[in-house]
Amino acid sequence: MSMEKSSHVILTSHKSEVYKDALPINWGAKDPKERGPVVASISNPLHRNAIGSHSGSYTVYRALSIASGQFPKMHIPDFKNTESTTIIKPQESWTDPDKFVSIDPWGADVNVHFKDYMEKGYDVRPSIAVTQARLQLPEIYEAIKAGRLKPDGKLINEKGDIKVTKVAFEPVWYLPGIAKRLGIDEGNLRKILFSETGGMFPELVTRPDLKVMLPPIGSTTAYIFGNPADLAKPEIELTCRVHDECNGSDVFGSDICTCRPYLMYGIEDAARTAQKGGVGLIAYYRKEGRALGEVTKFLVYNARKRQEGGDSAATYFHRTECVAGVEDARFQELMPDILQWFGIKKIHNIHSMSNMKFDAIVKSGIEIVNRISIPDELIPPDAQVEMEAKKAAGYFTKGEVKSGDALKNIKGREIDEEKR
Repeated sequence: MSMEKSSHVILTSHKSEVYKDALPINWGAKDPKERGPVVASISNPLHRNAIGSHSGSYTVYRALSIASGQFPKMHIPDFKNTESTTIIKPQESWTDPDKFVSIDPWGADVNVHFKDYMEKGYDVRPSIAVTQARLQLPEIYEAIKAGRLKPDGKLINEKGDIKVTKVAFEPVWYLPGIAKRLGIDEGNLRKILFSETGGMFPELVTRPDLKVMLPPIGSTTAYIFGNPADLAKPEIELTCRVHDECNGSDVFGSDICTCRPYLMYGIEDAARTAQKGGVGLIAYYRKEGRALGEVTKFLVYNARKRQEGGDSAATYFHRTECVAGVEDARFQELMPDILQWFGIKKIHNIHSMSNMKFDAIVKSGIEIVNRISIPDELIPPDAQVEMEAKKAAGYFTKGEVKSGDALKNIKGREIDEEKR
């Protein structure tokens, strides 16, 4: 197969007069035209005003498709009929640069907000998309069979499928705001990001004029049960689960943790709240293995089960730190931005035992009324280690908190290895 020769590469690692057509970004401006679009596409490098590229961790797959000749390098998307199925109205929080540091509030429907710029040749692409779907979940069918939920022909049809609004978010980081949120110097943040990505983005250290970055990390999806506009109304009951990805449990049902049971319990309660006239929200963040990755997580599983004395709740967090260097890398300080995008001011019921999540949400200005922990009967036997360790570490619970020998005696099953 004949391959088209790559064109001349234009480096953007130093500010130059050649970038005079790049649009300024006035983060926090009330009007999208005044704020300006985030241009991270590469069809015209001279227009770029952000570090990184769209599609997050999928950028490399796009590059492979282009390199193999299967994807036209200069493709410009046709956004006709891609508009949001539900319009999320601009919220007061959108114009507060302290409320939004990790997503672009104007990232949806860019063909509406930035039509004038696109007509002038700027390749503006969305970082948020809104659509509709139906969820088919065995746990929901079981809840209907048990009488905890009932089909109503609107939210839940006669088959037991749940109607939802889905919103996908790609990360868009406003670096000064990220630094301020984390309480560190912006220059230091940029240097460490540059170093820890192997020098992938030289603009981090050579282009201080570029304040926005699209990091090559996973995205977030929000699932809304009921009327999305009600999320911004504090008088309407809101049930919410903020959930961090766990592929092994969420998708495949691995029993070493409580992730899928807690997620399904949250979905059921979110649907029940919506049927009562309230609204439900599941915010699903791609932070596999506490943002340490699945390889690290599996290594920790092995270390836990092979350690002297076996898998014990008393050493649950210690083994993670031994392998990964830190217990948790999720930095929940950035998590509430998704909630702020919907204009949420009050969460009546939150399905989470995590103090890190609770503290981050409350610190962002959102009131939380009730905290809901997972019922004991939904905890798989092998996940008791995780659950009791978290309770002992201070996670929210209304139940007993074990310590000392009682905590040590909470054991997981032995690792299943082939006898040789």
